[in-house]
This record gives sequence, structure tokens and C-alpha cells, in this order.
Amino acid sequence: MFIERLMCASLIASPLLVSAATLQCPALIPASAIQLSDTEADWLPHVASPLYLHAAAPMSGPPEMKGDLADFKASRSKKEWSYTYALEGTFPNGKWLQCTYGERNQVTLSRRLPDDTQECKFTYRKGAKAGQHDITTLCR
Repeated sequence: MFIERLMCASLIASPLLVSAATLQCPALIPASAIQLSDTEADWLPHVASPLYLHAAAPMSGPPEMKGDLADFKASRSKKEWSYTYALEGTFPNGKWLQCTYGERNQVTLSRRLPDDTQECKFTYRKGAKAGQHDITTLCR
């Protein structure tokens, strides 16, 4: 079972108080949660390790629509990098957060964002495992 944390924070922008939410993708998908079905007869599946968080981004619509957004601002420093997405405008199928797992983003977990979300910033740091990233997501 995945525990998704939603912590509310406040940011001060000019003299206005803007509400923001820090959304945390689960750091990994445990090996015990990965199940293979419909494998060929006589083959015994075994999952040896978890899948670690590799990337996160907003999407237009639910995951099956594959509505990846291409317009973002990138920033990079020595130990971290970030991507900021403006989410203004019309999203008829909703705004979604997608968390991807595995070095090639083989598995995704997604959740709908509030319709009034205007911007999300994803800040990355390298994780302890190969291909793993620690990602903080701040949406407002």
C-alpha cells in the first residue's frame, strides 16, 4: 500500500497570500506490490527489488491519454535541477501529476490535481540507488 502525503504550506507572493501544496510521489514501488500475471506456462515470476522514483511531471488528462506537457522552464545547479510548468488555460480532462518508476519510466502512478492548480515546480536531486531521484513537487 502506498502512503501519499499531502502537506499544505503557505507562500507569500507580493502582498498576497498564496496557498501551495507539496505533493510527494512515493519514493518507490515495493517489490511485493509488483505482480506479474498471464505469464507463459512453466515460467515462475519473481520480482527481486523495488522500482525507484525516477521522474515526475504534470499531465493534461489521465495517464491513458498520455498528455505529456512540453512547455516548461528548466533550472540547474550543482546538486539539484528543477522544471517549472505553467498550468494555466483549459484542461478539459483535468490536470494530473504523474510519478514514474524504473530507469526507463516503466511504471507510473498518477493522481488528479485540483482544477485551480496554476503552476507546479519539480525539484530533483540524485537518489541513493541507480536511476533514483528524490523529487519535491510544489504546486500552487
